[in-house]
Amino acid sequence: MSDDSITMAMTVAEIHNISKACLIVNGCDEANANAIATTVSMAERDGATSHGLFRIPGYVQSMRSGKVNGKANPKVHIITPAVIRVDGDGGYTPLALHKGIPLLAKAAKAIGIASMTIINTYHFAALWPETEAIADYDLAGLACTAYKPVVVPAGAKEALFGTNPLSFSWPRPGKTPMVYDMATAAKSLGDLYIAVRDGQTVPLGTGLDADGNPTTDPRKITDGGVILPFGGYKGSAICMMVELLSAGVVGENFSFEAAMTDNSDGGPARGGEFLIAISPELIAGAGWQTHSEKFFDRLTRIEGAYLPGQRRHMNRLSDAPRQVNAALVETIKELSQG
Repeated sequence: MSDDSITMAMTVAEIHNISKACLIVNGCDEANANAIATTVSMAERDGATSHGLFRIPGYVQSMRSGKVNGKANPKVHIITPAVIRVDGDGGYTPLALHKGIPLLAKAAKAIGIASMTIINTYHFAALWPETEAIADYDLAGLACTAYKPVVVPAGAKEALFGTNPLSFSWPRPGKTPMVYDMATAAKSLGDLYIAVRDGQTVPLGTGLDADGNPTTDPRKITDGGVILPFGGYKGSAICMMVELLSAGVVGENFSFEAAMTDNSDGGPARGGEFLIAISPELIAGAGWQTHSEKFFDRLTRIEGAYLPGQRRHMNRLSDAPRQVNAALVETIKELSQG
């Protein structure tokens, strides 16, 4: 067994605490460190390891390089009753989301649909925490963000898009909401780096090597290669939509612009995030939940079908310690020495 594959047991609380302590030592204040550590520990709790502790070194590197403001104080601006903008003050996104989502939910409940944009921020986490938070208000939610060019448009060999994740949630009062979070690339960059670390291969169709040839070796994709969009030209079109929503509508960097200004310190690039909250109660009217549950009941009675995010929510039910990469934990402990 290689050192990279050895794991150790940690409780969710321990994961939160080690993350928070490391972030504070390296430049975060209490509010930002707590928001990020909550996001990281939630990812580990739910089995989304590529967005858990794996991200802490990148957070640290981007603070040590001076790129990100670890003591950011995001400011919320009400542009119209249905349009909210949060200026992240050059910090990470979790605290901006924490401040903005309650106001987004309030607007959607009053008007029926509302949008929130986040600018001047650095997104380095999964997207499902924010759309699930929207669903907790009995609202449907959508969120998307761009990154740096690592994904090629369909038919091309030059990257233009980020992995450009898209998340959608549907509320199910009294039940776990339906929440999905997916890269519009064939595989997220974090999952590719995990595959490299653990010596795994990836399915053919994930990406191309530096010479433009299809490969199952994740290292050849991350070292000079490119990722393919999922679903060919259909996924490519959705990648493009995410660019336009999270950069064009938001007024922040497109992926190619983020690459031009980023210092490549291993952390996130500056960009924006676009969110929508929708009230089924106001738009569909009374009975929306009963009607929607008929759909979920029909779906789950089909053999082999399952709800997106179901595995993540099943993982959440366990209070057992999580198995985390031991070498990564040692790295975080070393980073915590300052």
